Amino acid sequence: MKNTDAPIVVEEIYMTTLENVWKAITELDQMKKWFFEQIKSFEAKEGFETQFVVEIENRKFTHLWKIEEVIPNQKIKYNWRYKEYEGDSFVTFELFENESNVKLRLITEIIHSFQSNVPEFTRESCVGGWEYFVKSSLKEYLMPEK
Repeated sequence: MKNTDAPIVVEEIYMTTLENVWKAITELDQMKKWFFEQIKSFEAKEGFETQFVVEIENRKFTHLWKIEEVIPNQKIKYNWRYKEYEGDSFVTFELFENESNVKLRLITEIIHSFQSNVPEFTRESCVGGWEYFVKSSLKEYLMPEK
């Protein structure tokens, strides 16, 4: 992923309340169930920082998150990078309430290019990861099959 790439945008609609979606994307116990079970701490407040490790094929990815902006029930924006690798990005979750559903828009903007020799840092991998989290994992968490 390069800083010259267009932002990655993934959207999904959930047949639930705004409050349910907001809690799922901002409360630690819920985030562990659909996002990253390795998250050690999280608070939806500007300036909050956390880190946690995800290992993939004997490679370590220490996630470094800093919350940049919070508008309750509307938007949360992280600075997202990794301790072991070059690259820096912003990830923004935006929520839009309609009469019977909530739309989530996830935007990833690359500030400084990520290392091109790491498979997880290709655009295809990033798009696939976000589509999995937003369109599958979070959707199944919020709207389990009856």
